[in-house]
Amino acid sequence: IIGDGQVSLGSQIIKPNARKVRKLKDGVMAGFAGATADAMTLFERLEMKLSEHPETMRACVEMAKAWRMDNRYLRRLEAVMIVVDEAGTNVQLTGTGDVLESQDGIIGIGSGGAFATAAARALIDVDGLDACAIGRKAMGIASDMC
Repeated sequence: IIGDGQVSLGSQIIKPNARKVRKLKDGVMAGFAGATADAMTLFERLEMKLSEHPETMRACVEMAKAWRMDNRYLRRLEAVMIVVDEAGTNVQLTGTGDVLESQDGIIGIGSGGAFATAAARALIDVDGLDACAIGRKAMGIASDMC
């Protein structure tokens, strides 16, 4: 999982080095795109769900259900999350309450997400590139385009 660290307000970059990827518990990482304060709230909520449901996928489903059902608070949040774990779970949690599992282990979110996903898929079969190198190259390509 890799993040660009860029926080923007409209077309202006207001922070180039935000920490968008976080460890939620041993073996579970999450990253976000969207409103930073909203994402921090979602990180906290997902951490609570992980303490209730140790299985990452189950915690994500419970988080998405809560996100959809809370009309007053969570439904107003504007953020998207990627959650991964050591067991191979890799899902995208959306603001509409979707839990989208990647078919090939590659997920991209945010304004450059589609570019990064396409680049990573093109690089996945290149000999000599590990996941970290693929992620960095894909982010570089996305940043050149978006």
